[in-house]
Amino acid sequence: VTHSIPACIGSMTINSKQLDKESPVSIFAVKKCYETVQEGTFFDGSGFAALVKEGYKVRSDVNISLEFRTTAAHGVLLGISSAKVDAVGLEIVNGKVLFHVNNGAGRITATYEPRVANSLCDGKWHMLQANKSKHHIALIIDGNLVQTDNPYTQSTSADTNNPIYVGGYPADVKQNCLTSKSSFHGCLRNLTLTKGQQAELVDFSRAFDLRGVFPHSCPGVEH
Repeated sequence: VTHSIPACIGSMTINSKQLDKESPVSIFAVKKCYETVQEGTFFDGSGFAALVKEGYKVRSDVNISLEFRTTAAHGVLLGISSAKVDAVGLEIVNGKVLFHVNNGAGRITATYEPRVANSLCDGKWHMLQANKSKHHIALIIDGNLVQTDNPYTQSTSADTNNPIYVGGYPADVKQNCLTSKSSFHGCLRNLTLTKGQQAELVDFSRAFDLRGVFPHSCPGVEH
């Protein structure tokens, strides 16, 4: 067994002595148990999850889908970059969702601005789909489609080779398609990256670096 148990543990005794959970000698990625809990991954606004240590290659196409729930108007959702300029990025800025892509010739952005300000930051679940197909990009939020023109039609491949960062990224890591440094505070679920016919559901418990992220549960009501 190489991964922690996604569960709540209480009232543990060893040799008839009850363990004091309130004052542990050390603690890592353990949070209180919630009375009401939802499926998903909780981000406490302080860190990030890092996946695919060997580097994820976006290249010509990728479809990113996820559900998010937050009360914050700012936060990084996802970033995949390279050492050069090629990158993709998803973020919430001032209550809007931005999908950035740079295939090497310049950054283009699809922006979804809700009709009612901050209605995406209402603590309810919202569906997001971001699609890059060669030089075309599209963003679908709760069924609403946003497309943007790309003047760099000859440049079609985002040659990324860095890990996937979700919910934020380390201070020493360069992200060419993110404008925000704010870590996401809220819950994500059903994060899937699809290339062609191959869909990959992200399991956050398999992240190689997890800071302020709790993979298998979301508080039903945030406090």
